[in-house]
Amino acid sequence: MRRLLLSSLFKSPRTTEAPAVSEAALAELAGTVKLEAKRILGRSLAIRVVDAGSCNGCELEIHALNNAIYDLERFGIRFVASPRHADVLLVTGPVTCNMKIALERTHAAIPGPKWVVAVGDCACNGGLYADSPACIGAVSNILDVDLHIPGCPPSPTMLLSGLTALITRSRNNRQGK
Repeated sequence: MRRLLLSSLFKSPRTTEAPAVSEAALAELAGTVKLEAKRILGRSLAIRVVDAGSCNGCELEIHALNNAIYDLERFGIRFVASPRHADVLLVTGPVTCNMKIALERTHAAIPGPKWVVAVGDCACNGGLYADSPACIGAVSNILDVDLHIPGCPPSPTMLLSGLTALITRSRNNRQGK
């Protein structure tokens, strides 16, 4: 045990470098989300995240949106604890039998206009757990999904791009394009 402890003190960490993020590209992407949200909603975008039975890989990437690299709060995009304050419902993981009612109640508590986003392969199509008797499957089996963001897990940049696409598409639908 002592040898293992001493060797870990003198070895370099076995972590990988963080991916390179272009500050300008990130600012442009998040700025677009903010502007589109202000046009459609008249305020910043509020997001409620529900884990319907995932492995937490997608949650880690969603939480990365609040870290020092992405810092979505500076663009007016925020995560909220109450569905009554949310505009977007981000759902991760396949919907388990135990989470079906909670997910439906959360969706019902969000005031309109509201959007549902399925994040990750499990939420989009059931993923690895699609054949499990404990799972109902994809989020679209329970709720009408406005956007699917595939990936296992999707990167924070993909999540931000998806939110931009969702809001832009909603604006175009309102304008009849």
